[in-house]
Amino acid sequence: MKSDGVAISMVHPIMKSIVHKGCDPEDYCSYASFDANLLRDVEARISSEELERLMIAAAEYTQDDHFGLHQGQMTDFVDLGILGYVMMHSSTIADSLAAYQRYNVILCSGFNLDWEVRDSEVCIRMFLQHEGRMSRHCVEDMASSLYRLISKLCNRPVPLFEVEFAHEATADLDPYSAVFGRLPAFGRKVSTLRMSKEVLIYPVIYSDARLLSLFQTIAQETSDEMTQAGVFSEQVAQWMKKSMPSFFPSLQQTAESFGTSTRTLQHKLKEEKTTYNDLSIRIRKEMAMGYLRKWEYSVGEIAYVLHFSEPSAFQSAFKKWTGFTPGQYRAEFMKEHASHKRKVEHKR
Repeated sequence: MKSDGVAISMVHPIMKSIVHKGCDPEDYCSYASFDANLLRDVEARISSEELERLMIAAAEYTQDDHFGLHQGQMTDFVDLGILGYVMMHSSTIADSLAAYQRYNVILCSGFNLDWEVRDSEVCIRMFLQHEGRMSRHCVEDMASSLYRLISKLCNRPVPLFEVEFAHEATADLDPYSAVFGRLPAFGRKVSTLRMSKEVLIYPVIYSDARLLSLFQTIAQETSDEMTQAGVFSEQVAQWMKKSMPSFFPSLQQTAESFGTSTRTLQHKLKEEKTTYNDLSIRIRKEMAMGYLRKWEYSVGEIAYVLHFSEPSAFQSAFKKWTGFTPGQYRAEFMKEHASHKRKVEHKR
């Protein structure tokens, strides 16, 4: 199973939108010169360029100049397959976004996201992992669906501070207000969604540790199979995580573990758009957030387990990563978790 391109399942939402608009999917396939038999092959993949072509053709066929934007509003977790189920059972919105980053290769090797905390807001960036720019319909589909899924995950309104798109504005702007609650800014360098950083620690209402473990195992196995035992950077990340309780691996130790030189290891990571430092930060951040969601670990103990020189160094690093101190993150998560639990019990 290859990781190149896009899973054929990504075409199903297009077909769903076609039907929703009262159009004939067979006629659309003919219009777009697309072989519908591919949809029966669950392991089939198409290029990201082909997906973009099909989106543009769907917009032309349905005469909906905002086809991608409207399609995103119909996206549900089932449309994302195993990735959707991992997101759905994660603990927090941040965990859900991290799952999207990690297992997105199952669906699409080209499109992805990252995020950065800036003061009181979090900026979620949507981008292509290869050279080029996403078509307007694809990026608007991604932005619309991501915003919808975040709101569904935490079961509450999520006001947007700003929506930015790299492409230019369309003639009719009303559909954007209906979807995002505000008009986007167009012609920016990158496409982003900006919202309160508090959203990152909102509990996911469907969170289930048992199901999460099950779906994560399947997602990891699928991802590994597609990338022939996993992309190199993910193998390095998993090795670092396993090493962490005993020691914090250096670049030299990591290279030796993989039977290569530090230069070669750095080169291979660079080919996958990452660095040893990026991976070490990611692993520490993920482990820190996991430990802080459990009362039994003190901040000092977490700093020790993650091999920081002292608690203050861990506190400074965590604040830089998330915008919260460890204590604030734990307190806010516990408060939100308790609030959600009361609401669930009240409904019963």
